[in-house]
Amino acid sequence: MTTTKKLLNSPDTAVIDALKGLVLTYGHLQRLEGLPQIKVVINRNHDSSKVAVISGGGSGHEPAHASYVGEGMLAAAVCGDIFASPSTEAVLAAIRTVTGPAGCLLIVKNYTGDRLNFGLAVEQALAEGLMVEMVVVGEDVAIECPSPIAGRRGLAGTVLVHKAAGAAAARGAPLPEVAAIASRVAGALATLGVGLTVCTLPGKPTSDRLGPEEVELGLGIHGEPGRTKESPPPPAGDLVRRMLVQLTSGPFFRLKADPRVILLVNNLGGTPPLELSVVTGEALTALRQEYGAAVDRLFVGPYMTSLDMAGMSLTLLSYDLEDEHDRDGWDELLELLDSPTLAPGWAGACGGRVAVPGPYDASSYSDVPAPLPPKDNGIEIPPPPEPEPEPEEAPPSPPPPPPRRRESSSSSSSSSDEEEPVPPPPPPPPPPPKAKPGEVLGRCLRAAAEALLAAAPALDEMDAKVGDGDCGSTVASAASAIVQQLDADEMALYAPATVAMQLARCVGNAVGGSSGALYDIFLTAAARQLKTGPIYDVSTQDWAEAFSAGLAAVQKYGRADVGCRTMLDALLPARDALVASLETGCDAAAAAAAAAAAAEAGADATRGMHATAGRSSYVPAEVLAEVPDPGATAAAVWLRAVAQALQQL
Repeated sequence: MTTTKKLLNSPDTAVIDALKGLVLTYGHLQRLEGLPQIKVVINRNHDSSKVAVISGGGSGHEPAHASYVGEGMLAAAVCGDIFASPSTEAVLAAIRTVTGPAGCLLIVKNYTGDRLNFGLAVEQALAEGLMVEMVVVGEDVAIECPSPIAGRRGLAGTVLVHKAAGAAAARGAPLPEVAAIASRVAGALATLGVGLTVCTLPGKPTSDRLGPEEVELGLGIHGEPGRTKESPPPPAGDLVRRMLVQLTSGPFFRLKADPRVILLVNNLGGTPPLELSVVTGEALTALRQEYGAAVDRLFVGPYMTSLDMAGMSLTLLSYDLEDEHDRDGWDELLELLDSPTLAPGWAGACGGRVAVPGPYDASSYSDVPAPLPPKDNGIEIPPPPEPEPEPEEAPPSPPPPPPRRRESSSSSSSSSDEEEPVPPPPPPPPPPPKAKPGEVLGRCLRAAAEALLAAAPALDEMDAKVGDGDCGSTVASAASAIVQQLDADEMALYAPATVAMQLARCVGNAVGGSSGALYDIFLTAAARQLKTGPIYDVSTQDWAEAFSAGLAAVQKYGRADVGCRTMLDALLPARDALVASLETGCDAAAAAAAAAAAAEAGADATRGMHATAGRSSYVPAEVLAEVPDPGATAAAVWLRAVAQALQQL
C-alpha cells in the first residue's frame, strides 16, 4: 500500500493549520488559544443575549463543523483531531466563551466518545451555574438493529439540525424552544450513505478494503464498515432507488401518503460534481414519480464529508403532515432553513447561495485566549464548619444522704444504733467521642480506594478474558489518585458536595477512556444534587438522592441499563436496594450493606450476559458465561468496602 499525496504541512498539524486558514478567510471567525487540546472556532460577533448553539466532533468532515460557525447557525464549533472526539476541556472552553444568560445548546452526533465528552462538559457547566442543554443526533438507517448503547450514527442530517436550531436562536427563541426544535428535526431525519472508496487519513497508507469494482452501502463517515458490498457497482439510478427503499421502509423512518420532504444530497468528499448531479436527478425523479413526494427544499453539495472518500449520502427530512401541530411545524422549519446565515459552509437551498463575508485584511486578525477555568476548577470550597461549643460543666453532685441508722444485733441490754455507710453514686459515663467533620466520609473513601487497589490484579485477569485487560489498572489509577489526595489532606471532607466535585476532577484526570468519563459524569451529577441540600450536615437520604442523580446522568449519556453487561448491572440494583432499605427505616450501615449485596448479585448476574458495548461485544458467548463483567465487579468492590467501613464505626 502507498501513502496518498496530500497538500499539508504535516499530518500532525493538519487540523490547526486548516483552522488558521479558515479564520483568516472569514472575518467573523476567531480561534481560541489553548493548544493542543483546545481547537475551538467561535463567532466573534455572537450576541450573548441569545442562545448559543455549539456543535463539534472529530475533524475530517469539513465543512463540518467549523465552517458552520456564523450568525444564524453555530456560535462555536469544537474540533477534535481527525476522526477523534474533542476533549471535555475544549468543549467547556467553548461553552464558557459564548454562553450568556440565555444559555447554550450542544448538538452532538451520536458517537460514544462525542456523547460522553460533550455530556461531561454539560454536567460540569451546569455545576458552574451555566444553563446548558444537549441534543444527540443519530439518523443512520444502515443498521436495522443497532446496539442500545451505541445507537444510530450521526451523519449529514446533523447539519440541518444546526441550521434550524441556529436560526431559532438568532430570532431570540429561549433555550427550551431551541432545544425542542433541534430534537424535533433530529427525530424526523433518515440518512444512508454509499462509498465507492474508503477515505485515506493523512500520513496513512491507502486502504484496500474496497476493491476497484466494489461499492459499500451504509459505509460510515469514519470509514466504518457498512451494511453490504456489491460488485460490480450498479447504475446510479438503480443504486439511488434501492437507497430510497431502505431509507423509507425501515423501523426508523416512514413516508406518509403524498409526503412533503426535504432532500439533502451530500458529497462525501471525493465525488465529482458531474456524478453528484446524476445522483440528484435520479433521487428527485424517484421521489416524485414513485413516492408522490413534493420536495420542498433541496440541498446538494459537501455538507459533511469523510476526507477524500468517493461516495455520497441521501438524507430525507419529513414531518407527519396529517398532524396539525406537525403541519405548523413544517412551515416554521422551512422558514428556519431559508433564513440567512453568515456561516461560510452553508450553501443554502438550491437556487441561490447565501452570501458570506469576503476576505479581509489578515493582519488585523488575532486569536482570543481561551477562558480560564473558574478558581479551583469551578469547585467552591466552603469554610470548615464552626466547631461545636464545649459542653457545659456538669453541676456538682448533690451531697450524699445522711447515713442510715440500723438496730444493733448485739444481745447486750445496752443496745445502741450503728451508722451504715452509703456509697457515693457512680459518676456518669463519658459521652462517646464525636467524629470530626468529614471523618466518616474520609474513612469510606479510603476503604473504597484501598479495596480497588487490592482487587486490581484480579480485575485485570478477568478483563483480559473479555476486554482490553486493563480494568484493574484503570480503577487502580483512580484509587491511587484518591489516596494521594486524602494523604495530602486536599479534600474538603466536611463538605460532601465539594468532595464529590473534587473526586470527579480527580478521577477524570487520572483515568482516560469511557470508564473515566462515566465516573466523572456520575460524580459531577451527584455533586450537583448534593449542592441542593445542606453544606455540612448531609443525611443518608441526601446521599441516596445524589447516588440516584449520578446514575441517571450515566444512563443519559452512556445509554446503558441493567442487562447491557456494564457497571450499571451492579450500580442500579445497588441504588434500588439503598432506597428500599431507607424507606423501611434502616440506618446508614444497614442500607449500605444491602446496596453492596445487591451490587454483588448484579455483578455476578452478568455471567453469560450478552455484551452490547465495548470489546466484550466481540467475545464468544462461552467465554462471557464464565466471567462476570469487570466494570460491574469493580463497582461491587468499592460499594462493599464502603459498607464495611460504615459497619466498623
